[in-house]
Amino acid sequence: MIVLGLILLLIGWLANLNWLWVLGIILLVIGAILWILGSTGRAVGGRRHWY
Repeated sequence: MIVLGLILLLIGWLANLNWLWVLGIILLVIGAILWILGSTGRAVGGRRHWY
């Protein structure tokens, strides 16, 4: 999700599309939150491990 957010940020910046840029920021924030929760060992979405 973080990588997708970065890609959308880059495309939004190059194409000068503000809505795509905002969507990229939102995905980056959500990805960072999920990464932090997953690294602390907390179950995310009812699952402790994703395979």
